[in-house]
Amino acid sequence: MFYEKYNSNNNTDCDKSIKYCSKENNIILIVIMSLTTFFKINPVTYKFVQLIFNYNKVIAKNNTKRISSQFKTVRSNVFVLSTALAFLWPVKKSKEVPEKIATRSPISVLNTADNLFENGHYEQCYALLKGYEDEPDVEIQWRISRVLYNMSKELKYDTKYKQELLVQAYQVISKQLESHDNHYAVHKWYALLLDAKSSLEGIKERIKQLETVKKHMDLAVTLNPSDATILYMLGEWCFQITEMPWHQRKIAEVLFATPPHSTYEDALEYFLRAETAQPRFYGLNLLRIGMCYYRLKKEDQAKYYLKLAASYPAKSNDDHRANTEAADFLKKMKCH
Repeated sequence: MFYEKYNSNNNTDCDKSIKYCSKENNIILIVIMSLTTFFKINPVTYKFVQLIFNYNKVIAKNNTKRISSQFKTVRSNVFVLSTALAFLWPVKKSKEVPEKIATRSPISVLNTADNLFENGHYEQCYALLKGYEDEPDVEIQWRISRVLYNMSKELKYDTKYKQELLVQAYQVISKQLESHDNHYAVHKWYALLLDAKSSLEGIKERIKQLETVKKHMDLAVTLNPSDATILYMLGEWCFQITEMPWHQRKIAEVLFATPPHSTYEDALEYFLRAETAQPRFYGLNLLRIGMCYYRLKKEDQAKYYLKLAASYPAKSNDDHRANTEAADFLKKMKCH
């Protein structure tokens, strides 16, 4: 269960911030326009200037949205409750290796986008990739869906905008699935985004899509057996199916002739494979390993991994969650 909290602020602060952003962007615009005459004689450089200009426009637009959302006056706190399966899908962790296939986009663009993404600069990453969004290049398109998904997890955006980002990401990756069904990243992000999109439509729809989500995870790990994030996702699927509440199991029994089934042993196997593929890559993976061992009544192994999760270097919201939940779990174990 989680919540997003919005606090009221002074409208004059909003006005000042928007004016500041406008002034900053105008300065960049003037510099670019003043150099246009020179750059037109060099097509490659001119293309680069156009990319910067497009980047500037997107950032300005996103800054305005963010500031308006941040300073919007709301009289009461708004709580958004989780009412469905509590999948802890990764936001960003293991590095995804580009497929060794022909790509129309410069490799430098992909590398720059990946670096921006890995460092959490999602808006800049999206601004860069947006300059190539019309390219029918799977390497560009799945990265666009990935960064849109991560932007939808940012707390600074309002709920409506987050949902719009999710739907847009799902639409982008769905088109790629039709023509690139042999690409592991397409299946990986389709699985994650299908689950995210179905959760917007209610618990019944989310449960209905469980088998399809699992199918695409299986295809992704078949195409790339060493991707730690895919292995974690499969472990998380198994873990949540094993811990599915009674009322959700009843819904699954109505929707499926044979409802989804899994065990803690299944989940643990995937989590351990993920840890082997990329040791210490994710605090939540360590947390889940510890929880699985505890459920299987192997307390020594459980304590070892829970301590690792509790002391994991916190660089993201997921890491903080792993720290907190692991510490709480260890306290409960001491009490017993």
